[in-house]
Amino acid sequence: MFTFDEICQLIRLVAETRVGGIELERDGAKLRIDGVQPAAAPPMVGAPLVSEQAVQALRAAVTPPLAPAAQPSPAKEQPEEEAASEDNLHFVTSPIVGTFYRAPNPDADPYVQPGDRVRKGQVLCIVEAMKLMNEIESDVDGVIVKIYPENAQPVEFGERLFAIRVD
Repeated sequence: MFTFDEICQLIRLVAETRVGGIELERDGAKLRIDGVQPAAAPPMVGAPLVSEQAVQALRAAVTPPLAPAAQPSPAKEQPEEEAASEDNLHFVTSPIVGTFYRAPNPDADPYVQPGDRVRKGQVLCIVEAMKLMNEIESDVDGVIVKIYPENAQPVEFGERLFAIRVD
């Protein structure tokens, strides 16, 4: 058996020497004292790195500041007549997180400009995600009223890309 004083001495010894730990056995009693963990300790397989509660808390903390930036106030950014007829607008949103591009390459003309008439299925922009170029198509016929993100800017899932006045 180990005495209380012996255990305390062993704990101090492990702490002072910064060893990974020790295991001792005496008279059928086993004692294991873990010390300082190595800096590059591998993560445990299958163990979550972050708790679900921490993820939800981070989402709650981050989401409110992003919401106003993703959806600007119609009264400040749109002419009065446009704001009044918002019922007639269709919003094309980003289906993925990525980088918004208005043209197929930097030297090309943009796919669409405000005031352009578009048809259902027409390519409006590209959203690049993980080196894949995803063409975003119009799902309605109408006229482009507003393009929300600037070229080469990051966009979030569900963020407004275009406002289209439906025919």
